[in-house]
Amino acid sequence: MPARKPPTERQRRLGAELRKMREHVGLSLTEAAATHRVDKTTISNTESARFGVSADRVRVWATNYSCPDREYVDALADMARERGTNWWDEYRDALPAGVLDLAEVEHHAAAFRAVQLTHMPGLLQHEEYARAVFAEAVPALTPEDLERKVAFRIRRSAVLDRAQPPKCVFLVHEAALRMRFGGRDVAKTQLDHLLKQSERKNVTIRIIPFAAGGFPSAGNSTLYVYGPVAQLDTVQSDTPMGSRFLHSETHLANYRVVLDRMEQRSLDPDRSRDFIREVTQQV
Repeated sequence: MPARKPPTERQRRLGAELRKMREHVGLSLTEAAATHRVDKTTISNTESARFGVSADRVRVWATNYSCPDREYVDALADMARERGTNWWDEYRDALPAGVLDLAEVEHHAAAFRAVQLTHMPGLLQHEEYARAVFAEAVPALTPEDLERKVAFRIRRSAVLDRAQPPKCVFLVHEAALRMRFGGRDVAKTQLDHLLKQSERKNVTIRIIPFAAGGFPSAGNSTLYVYGPVAQLDTVQSDTPMGSRFLHSETHLANYRVVLDRMEQRSLDPDRSRDFIREVTQQV
């Protein structure tokens, strides 16, 4: 198969799952190569996403590894079929790879839960609010880069408009509601926009008020993306160096507990809308 450079997060994940499948049955690279009748370099390059892999090869290797989970194998085969250019590829040489990977992961999500502490969720940001957030970047963005980032963020939100959009739960801390990026008028417009987005059938917004007290991972914004099967869930977190993607079973289990505990401390959707209205009146 042809080499693909650099691999996307989805391609790296597919290779990682094939490696996990091999290791689960205790086969070394040499033993797997003999089983598949290929050289071990092919397996190594496929597992590290330096080489692509076809859906047929995914199924053959899964059979050779005696993987019993048909839904899981079908989902991996679907990942292998992903070809062609997507809208985020237009930004390939202009934005960091992690930003593009985030758009790709969101695009393929079956559902997700997101936690935002000091900013509005990216998918729910109004254009002027997003512009005000990016205006605070250090080092400062050029006008061209700033507008490019704003355009990219707004285009990401189109995932909510699909015929079968992902079901989304956004946990938003009160601090994010009260941060006045762009000043009073922009903040008010953003709060009105948040209320409008909360009316979508596939969107649930829950506010974590200051009165809720402490909660786990209070210093981090987190996105938990549900894949077509549980094994393909992904956690994305923001760091000063860009996006970080996690998908080990331990990470997934721990973050589900974290999100459950955060949700338990949040207001229900109706009370959350009332709370947003109250904050809007105070802006």
